[in-house]
Amino acid sequence: MKPMKSDWYKKIWTLDIKDQSWVEDTLRQTDFLIERLGLKGNEKILDLACGFGRHSLELAKRGFEVVGVDITADYIDYAAKEAKARGLSARFICSDIREIGFNEEFDVVLNMADGAVGYLENEEENRKIFEAVAKALKRGGKHFMDIMNGGYAESHFPCKMWDAGEKCLTLSNFEWDGERKTLIYGQLDYPYGEALSKPEMAEGNTIRLYTLAEIEEIFASLGMKVIKGYGDFSGKPSSDKDIQLLVYSEKI
Repeated sequence: MKPMKSDWYKKIWTLDIKDQSWVEDTLRQTDFLIERLGLKGNEKILDLACGFGRHSLELAKRGFEVVGVDITADYIDYAAKEAKARGLSARFICSDIREIGFNEEFDVVLNMADGAVGYLENEEENRKIFEAVAKALKRGGKHFMDIMNGGYAESHFPCKMWDAGEKCLTLSNFEWDGERKTLIYGQLDYPYGEALSKPEMAEGNTIRLYTLAEIEEIFASLGMKVIKGYGDFSGKPSSDKDIQLLVYSEKI
């Protein structure tokens, strides 16, 4: 695969994402967040790169005040309509994360399902997402990110993986630029009942992946401290044997 243009993250998203297998785990992930972060129900939450609002809406349903931010207008329109229809305390903003400008306003900030971490054009731009997190949090505020593990990538990529969801079969292609610590990711979805064609992936999304140690270093420079790393939503400790990296941090 060849890398897409560096601004790929602005253009590729559609509501078809609702049918992908990893969306089916939203309730369990929300339970995990509430338990592991010790949330009481009165926290104000910022959901960065919120997509079509699956975590934001579920948290609002449970009584939290939520603000979701995403760069894709279709996602924000969908989430806002859902919140209004359900009478939920959730507000949605269509914006680039680098431009939101919140300052010590939130008890919790989330970057779920990558949360755009590592999606941007270069190291300097990618750091701005970490800076936005630290700036938006109140002192003592909590951050949680769900990303792909750079340590796993270094020893396991390139590879391909299949995943069977309730609505479709997904083939993921992982290629790896070790020098730039960047994943080139391609994906094909095959809805059940349709003929399976030969996989052809000409281009892939470029994503800068981080190790837990790198995240600890970045957050330390921003006045934050990593509290715990997990390997998945079962709660097991993080390891480079796990493709997922879940990181719980606090603002000092």
